[in-house]
Amino acid sequence: MKVRFNSVVKMTVAAAALACATGASAQSAGQLTAKFGFNQLTPKVESGDLSGPALPFTKASVDRDIQPVLIFAYGLTNNISAEVALGTPYKHKIKGAGSIQGTGELATVEALPAIALLQYRFFDPSATFRPYVGIGATYAYFMKERGSGKLTALTNPGGPATTLSIDNKFTYTAQVGLVTNLNERWFVDMTVNKTRLRTVANFSTGQTQDMKLDPVSVILAVGYKF
Repeated sequence: MKVRFNSVVKMTVAAAALACATGASAQSAGQLTAKFGFNQLTPKVESGDLSGPALPFTKASVDRDIQPVLIFAYGLTNNISAEVALGTPYKHKIKGAGSIQGTGELATVEALPAIALLQYRFFDPSATFRPYVGIGATYAYFMKERGSGKLTALTNPGGPATTLSIDNKFTYTAQVGLVTNLNERWFVDMTVNKTRLRTVANFSTGQTQDMKLDPVSVILAVGYKF
């Protein structure tokens, strides 16, 4: 995945350089655009302590993941657009942190965020480079939570396997991005999203753990104007 992400970065830089020598077309009212790319989703985790009985400062960390994403936007005016994203679930490993740092993988979970944004695009619709900002609603849906043997050994030694669930949440996302128009139809796009996300992990042992995830998404994509 790291090689693929680096390749997309190089493609975006090359496309931006090409755009300096080509004409741009409008992204304006009534226009539909679609873009396809890859999203690196990195949780910025601040874990609460696992509730008792547990060692003090029993915390958790969550790994990042990269998945393909398809994004549609519609121009409401020449400067205001609405955007929605579709993608495959992000697969995250949950590992021990704090007093259990180095324990390894405690669980896995898949996350499928649904995001709808309202954007403001700067400059004239025909500009080659158009920075934009956005804000909108996000529904974070968690599924396929699976605990490992290490989680059971930590929370219920000698007993049945520990299972877990993570609460789904409505929240909001802020966005900044830059569109580089290549010609009348094609463009490249780089976006950074930051989502405020606080949730709770619930374990079959009756224990809970508050999780501040606040993920950051970095999306590199190629788009087409219809």
